[in-house]
Amino acid sequence: MNSPLPLRNPCPPGACDCQRDELLERPGADLRVLLLTRHEEQRLLDRLESLQSLEDLERMQQRMFEQLGIRLHIEPSHGEVRSMRGIHMHFDTHPGLCRKTRQSIPAAIRRAMEKKPEIAWRLLDSFDLFGGL
Repeated sequence: MNSPLPLRNPCPPGACDCQRDELLERPGADLRVLLLTRHEEQRLLDRLESLQSLEDLERMQQRMFEQLGIRLHIEPSHGEVRSMRGIHMHFDTHPGLCRKTRQSIPAAIRRAMEKKPEIAWRLLDSFDLFGGL
């Protein structure tokens, strides 16, 4: 007998704008993002904090899209990049993605970049920051 996969618990009322209930009510909706339970989210954050290279980061972005249906964009901001805060990270609009998750994933990636600055350098170089040198 197969048991249904555990879904993420709902956020307290008024604490989040994830539209979880609307997503559950929509017929044929992509519910993969709700499979990211608190335990699974912590595993994802631990994995993101231990990134070793830009290729590793890109692979994790692809896996998040394939397994959860969420797309994370990472790019240098339009002004100067003086710290990891100058690297802009944003998600495509996706119902069911918790507000805290939208904050904690970029924070974990920034911590990985602080531990391994070569990830940030390679990212900046991929946007042709050092192309004129």
